[in-house]
Amino acid sequence: MSTANEHLAGDALIAGAGLAGLFTALKLADRGRQVTVLSGVARPGGATSTWAQGGIAAALGPDDSADLHVADTLAAGDGLVDEAAARALAEDAPARIADLEALGVAFDRRADGSFALGREGAHSRNRIAHVGGDGAGAAIMKALGQAAEAHPNIHIVPGWNAADLIVEGGSVTGIMARGGVEPDAPTLAVRADTTVLATGGVGALYRVTTNPPGSRGHGLGLAARAGARVADVEFVQFHPTAIACDEDPAPLATEALRGEGATLHRADGSRLMEGVHPDLELAPRDIVAREIAREIARGGTVLLDCRTAVGARFAERFPAVHAAALRAGIDPVTQMIPVAPAAHYHMGGVVTDLTGATSLQGLYACGEVSRTGAHGANRLASNSLLESIVFGARIADAVAGLTPGTSAPKAAPQGGEAPKGPDPHAAQIMHLRTAMSLSVGVAREAGQLAATLDMIRSFDADARPEASGYRNMLAAALLITAAAHRRHESRGGHARLDYPQADDALGRPLPLTLDEARATGLAAAPTPVQKTA
Repeated sequence: MSTANEHLAGDALIAGAGLAGLFTALKLADRGRQVTVLSGVARPGGATSTWAQGGIAAALGPDDSADLHVADTLAAGDGLVDEAAARALAEDAPARIADLEALGVAFDRRADGSFALGREGAHSRNRIAHVGGDGAGAAIMKALGQAAEAHPNIHIVPGWNAADLIVEGGSVTGIMARGGVEPDAPTLAVRADTTVLATGGVGALYRVTTNPPGSRGHGLGLAARAGARVADVEFVQFHPTAIACDEDPAPLATEALRGEGATLHRADGSRLMEGVHPDLELAPRDIVAREIAREIARGGTVLLDCRTAVGARFAERFPAVHAAALRAGIDPVTQMIPVAPAAHYHMGGVVTDLTGATSLQGLYACGEVSRTGAHGANRLASNSLLESIVFGARIADAVAGLTPGTSAPKAAPQGGEAPKGPDPHAAQIMHLRTAMSLSVGVAREAGQLAATLDMIRSFDADARPEASGYRNMLAAALLITAAAHRRHESRGGHARLDYPQADDALGRPLPLTLDEARATGLAAAPTPVQKTA
């Protein structure tokens, strides 16, 4: 491993150039703070946020309110939502939508100028703000990327991935970054007064996912390895309707299609959701995903019928889905789309308070890597982009109150020229992703979970000390699998075949340390006493 260079990043160092990272950076920069953003890609835009089709939930309609938004969020979260976090999300939402509009995001509006709000599963009102039908994520990221690149106080450094937290005297003082996956990849120690993790989720730990390849739980793993508290990591949301095809990641057939009336059918034409839930296709995502998974496990096929609800408007109304269907050889105007559940969103993560602060001094977390408590066991549709901007602004407010800021800009370290060779752990990673989909997916049981824990421990024992990215990925997978093994019930995004019912005694977060995860499932290991969050 090459010797690390050191760089002083200014007031704040942000790992991740997705929605959470760039929005936080812009809010801090507008307060006069000097911000360095580490991005593993050459330019902003490769993050999961770019792929978001559904939109952003916000109480913007005349028949809606923050109270109703909170109520729907609590109901979807299946007993584990922190009500204070849900209220922060709902009450801050309109102001954050206005922030995005000020940055140039053109939300869809009706002829009278009002927001053209859509409906998605488990929402009691039309409250989903869209951009270009299914292009919200791409449009928002384009606007934020342009604003961040033009801001004099923001320094985006491509080609470097967060590998380890630098912890000194009990406080996080920066990040050790790596410029590749090779054994001799360069390293860079980047230090700042405040460090913010905005590294995204865990979807690409799974073989079938809608997330980009970089979403493999690196931020969750590095934070846990440094001792940060994590919780709710067993709760993984599987989007019910990824297009069943050979693409990796799997293209998404947005829930907005079902919001407009698209229906789910078995191969014989019968309605899949009849008799399952009164809201049919608009039932909470975990319920729809499990029913689709059951049908596929029986050897059946599940088809999404958009022909009547969308029909000839498909290419104009949902251009991204239309293009993906055509790539798979399906004309969604005249044919039904085969669908399957895919790992889509992680409700758990690094525990934060309402300002985004973690249990480690000097470290904040925002976006999917965080566990704010706003999602509980099952995220309400389109609350994810909202969480990133609401808590990004809250982090900026908190951090700006801690320091007056530096008097001059800091020069950014060089980036973009780091070598990018083949990953020496590619075979193990594919094995891991396959095992996660089969054993830690929509339905789980003790035997398969224990076998997967053994496999992860074996991989970790053979990992090279300098392979931080790989070890972070393994740590994230271990935490998720161990938490799923320990929660002896079914709730929200966690379904156990051997514990099919919810247990009121477990209706609370069950925090987990990395050491506890390593001991889970070992015959000689005592079961640790679970502590409330």
